[in-house]
Amino acid sequence: MIPQEFIQSLLGRVDIVDVVDRYVKLKKAGANFSACCPFHNEKTPSFTVSPSKQFYHCFGCGAHGNAIGFLMEYSGLAYPEAIRSLAETVGMPVPETRGRPDAQAAAEAPGLAGRMMDALTYYRAELKKSKIAIDYLKGRGLSGEIAARYGLGFAPDGWQNLEAVYSDYATGPLKDTGLVIDSEAEAERKSRRYDRFRNRVMFPILDARGNVIGFGGRVIGEGEPKYLNSPETPLFEKGRELYGLYQARRAIRDANQVLVVEGYMDVVALAQHGVENAVATLGTATTPFHLAKLLKLADKVVFCFDGDAAGRKAAWRALEVGLPALADGKVVSFLFLPPEDDPDTFVRREGKEAFVKAVAEAKPLSQFLFAELASGVDMATEEGRARFLAQAKPLVAQIEAPALAAMLRRRLAELARLAPEEIESLIPSKAVQRRPSAPPARVVRRAVPLESKLLARILLRPELAASVPLEAITTQTPESATLRAVLTYFAEDSHRNLGQASAYFEGSEHQQAIEESLIEPLLHQADSPDLDLGAEVSDMVEKLRGDQLTRRRAELARLLDAGTATPEQRAEYDELYTRLATAKSGNPSPEARSKF
Repeated sequence: MIPQEFIQSLLGRVDIVDVVDRYVKLKKAGANFSACCPFHNEKTPSFTVSPSKQFYHCFGCGAHGNAIGFLMEYSGLAYPEAIRSLAETVGMPVPETRGRPDAQAAAEAPGLAGRMMDALTYYRAELKKSKIAIDYLKGRGLSGEIAARYGLGFAPDGWQNLEAVYSDYATGPLKDTGLVIDSEAEAERKSRRYDRFRNRVMFPILDARGNVIGFGGRVIGEGEPKYLNSPETPLFEKGRELYGLYQARRAIRDANQVLVVEGYMDVVALAQHGVENAVATLGTATTPFHLAKLLKLADKVVFCFDGDAAGRKAAWRALEVGLPALADGKVVSFLFLPPEDDPDTFVRREGKEAFVKAVAEAKPLSQFLFAELASGVDMATEEGRARFLAQAKPLVAQIEAPALAAMLRRRLAELARLAPEEIESLIPSKAVQRRPSAPPARVVRRAVPLESKLLARILLRPELAASVPLEAITTQTPESATLRAVLTYFAEDSHRNLGQASAYFEGSEHQQAIEESLIEPLLHQADSPDLDLGAEVSDMVEKLRGDQLTRRRAELARLLDAGTATPEQRAEYDELYTRLATAKSGNPSPEARSKF
């Protein structure tokens, strides 16, 4: 493990402007630098790098982070490799520790992520020993280079092989990794716990940082199920993860296209033949989270399915999920291979050129949608076209993209043999649906907690942390807890910046609150040069104090109403009532403030 102290020192030494400029040409823009975002296609620069904060942020796709995060996102490096790469640029040797010295990390050890890495190391070592597994992979046309790139391994036959890896195999929390199963019935074996994966080629599933979060196992020879995936765990949620995305990021960005296939072998086989922008769902149907993630990375998403009934069913599910996510300028297409083929067999037989040509001829979502619906009715009759229209109506109504929605309605009118205005009356466009009646309906927005607003300003201007007393933050909310943690962090060293803070809190319980406090439009508002953030912070602190007094007065009022208040509590209530009334009038006295 790399000590947190070293990471903080490294981020204090490197300049994120120099790091980003090596990959993306930056231009000076006031106090910051800007460029077109390298993580999504755009013509107008919305990607900003701040030298004072040592932080980058894209106001288009929302990508943000420090120098380490940029290297991970842009170059596809794992967290430790990104740190080592940065350290080399400034000549800092990277220390390694067997344990994790900080108290919080020690309390978490042995962590699930570390246990998953131990399993990966074991499976990869076992692959090198297994002739049957090596022959199987060679028979599928895979090279040692591709096997190493995707971290392929082998789980040998046997019920408790992992017992040699984990000293607490029988009693420890290994079940939380999904690597073992606890039998519900007493068994004759010496333990009720046994390995989930046996006699399988192992495919590690990685998160965006290159950490192992799960495994997929393909049985060698006969056996069911043919593919076995890790269950849902604290690390792994199937509906949000995609196999091969970590390895494919660079190729996806370069091609501005991502291929979605059904199996692990499809991904690695395509990579073996030079098609490196493929990912796979993890034994589950495509979810809105999958598609939203992919459309942030590329403008074109191609679903590649077998041409059989199961493949078309999976494609239809992907279509239904994709409709609300469509945007003008984004293209979702469907490629159906011959019924006897999957991407693995097709690319091995026909080669890369033929597969790439097939991808280029993939059917756009709109064509697949109307062709599939029309195939189930008689479009030559009014009744058939009415049925077609009834089935299309709820699907087309989900499309938010204005231009695409208008064109699909026009095409729908042609197929149903109706005038465009007749379609509009049957399926109103989103603009018509949202047209407010008089008086206009009030738009209700989620209120941003005051602590979150204050947190954003402190993260952007760490020197203001000294002006916020911890005793002013008394609510017990996630935002309050994060605000206290951030204030304490900056109080230890006033020279720390946002980039260092993001690295320090990454992976902690405060990471989500920190990221949410920096999203638009709050970041725009808090980072505006026209705002006096110091005055804003002072006002927010006074508001927190006022809220605290108000809560205390309400608490005392309940005691008074119940007749259980002491004389001291009655006196405190009267004082608070006077102070709050004075503050509300806009003329709080110095004495009133000093009594807080």
